[in-house]
Amino acid sequence: MDKLFDRLQMLEDRYEELGELLSDPEVISDTKRFTELSKEMADLRETVEKYNQYKEVVQTIKDDEAMLNDGLDDDEMTEMVKGELSDSKEKKQKLEDEIKVLLIPKDPNDDKNIIMEIRGAAGGDEASLFAGDLFNMYSKYAERQGWSIEVIDKNTTEVGGFKEIAMVINGKNVYSKLKYESGAHRVQRIPVTESAGRVHTSTATVVVMPEAKDVEIDIDPKDIRVDVYRSSGAGGQHINKTSSAVRMTHLPTGIVVAMQDQRSQQQNREKAMQILRARVYDFYSSQEQNAYDENRKSAVGTGDRSERIRTYNYPQNRVTDHRIGLSLNKLDRIINGELDDVIAALILFEQTKALENLQNA
Repeated sequence: MDKLFDRLQMLEDRYEELGELLSDPEVISDTKRFTELSKEMADLRETVEKYNQYKEVVQTIKDDEAMLNDGLDDDEMTEMVKGELSDSKEKKQKLEDEIKVLLIPKDPNDDKNIIMEIRGAAGGDEASLFAGDLFNMYSKYAERQGWSIEVIDKNTTEVGGFKEIAMVINGKNVYSKLKYESGAHRVQRIPVTESAGRVHTSTATVVVMPEAKDVEIDIDPKDIRVDVYRSSGAGGQHINKTSSAVRMTHLPTGIVVAMQDQRSQQQNREKAMQILRARVYDFYSSQEQNAYDENRKSAVGTGDRSERIRTYNYPQNRVTDHRIGLSLNKLDRIINGELDDVIAALILFEQTKALENLQNA
């Protein structure tokens, strides 16, 4: 713990320094710097407060032990001090555990909104129906969290599922909870089209990307090729008469986004750019953050889009997350949006691995 406490003292010193800087007129007049320092201070506040509580508890323990070692004439006072000492030791352990978690390096994307893309993969119509089930599952989970969802692109199938669907999920700490969902999801069940009653296996893929703002990724307009064309499908006669659909290609990476769901070309441009920005940000992040990728591999998987992360077995009402060996026999509730147990287990697993790395550093 000594190394951790050295780090805590450094954080407390920085917190005090930030307090002084934020009262400096020169800093106050610089809006950008003032905002950055205010955020840094806010991020440190909980850790510093817990550390101060910890130091107070440690001092209380020392004082109580000293009193008991010196001896007390009053038996009632002795029992009272012993009780306080026992409570303080419990509180000390609890604070140590909380502080360790707070010291785990935070993913800078954790507090961001996300763009989620779900695609039917292997399995034909059944895969597209499963993609629809996953969309409903995440929508209900988002509703439980008080988040909002905006569908920005979708490609439906005749049977009622999705070849692909993309949505923005807005709310508090969305990425921190849904970042574990990227990968291949597998379903085992009897398709509605199966006359012999045989269980089939199909897959759908989920991609979760933090929503990227202009300040986080600078895309040169010269690196984007924009093609406009006539939309197809339902939506009104004007769709067939005007070139409202948009296809954007990011030339350096080859990433392509096509958008035709919105009513005007301008709206399609805005939504296409929103998705393109997130995909390019995600592409460069995965290329450059090798250390982060290694940590992910040691925790809940590589994040590879093709990695099979979870199986939904309908005959046995079981959901299994293969990354952490978790099986829960309540598929009916999970597919209805009750994802808390799965996500909490993934977070705990990653925190445990991160704590081991922190203590061994």
